[in-house]
Amino acid sequence: MALPPHPLTRFDDCRKCVRMNRFLDRALVCAMMAAALCLAADDAETTVKTTVLVIGDSLSAGYGLRGEKSWVDLLQERLGSDYQVPNASVSGDTTGGGLARIGKTLAAHKPDIVIIELGGNDGLRGLPIETIRDNLTAMAEAVIAAEAQPVLAGMLMPPNLGPRYTEAFQQVYEEVAEATGAALVPFLLEGVALSEEGLMQDDGVHPTAAAQGRLLDNVWTVLAPLVAKQQGTAR
Repeated sequence: MALPPHPLTRFDDCRKCVRMNRFLDRALVCAMMAAALCLAADDAETTVKTTVLVIGDSLSAGYGLRGEKSWVDLLQERLGSDYQVPNASVSGDTTGGGLARIGKTLAAHKPDIVIIELGGNDGLRGLPIETIRDNLTAMAEAVIAAEAQPVLAGMLMPPNLGPRYTEAFQQVYEEVAEATGAALVPFLLEGVALSEEGLMQDDGVHPTAAAQGRLLDNVWTVLAPLVAKQQGTAR
């Protein structure tokens, strides 16, 4: 005849069940925490930053600054980590060069806003006004086709090129902005060119490191509302 289990044996079995349940509960909690951390990491990695692309010439490439920050670098600092500001500027570039590479540049960076700072070298070389206008228009239209907002950074020519050419050159940026809907910075070097405060390098063409903040302020006046609009759209 089999004897009934001793009461202590039943008690030990109950304690084992309790310990097992506690172990499973802790394992489940750890697994849930690990899954939550993985999801958070995935969300952080897939966060899309607003991109402000700059495509320009030596004025935006930081020519002659010798390691000092350009206005484009300062723009990145002002916008902060929620933005990225790739600088696709090339010293000596023209509107023709910019037009030739803008397609690949847009595809590579997928920007939300594009600042086009080109035309100065065209003017200094006396290139036809019609060519400059056509190139800038095509660039602005390419930006719009890529579902981004174009911003033109305007330039002025020195008076030695003659009033007819300098006036026509200045009007190019206004005409392109009006025709395409691009935002317009009237003159990138406002408050810097012809300044007696040492804001221009010895060549009289390129701004010094001390002038970069003013260039940024000139751009920011036009850019800030566009950035705010992007933020509203993102929400």
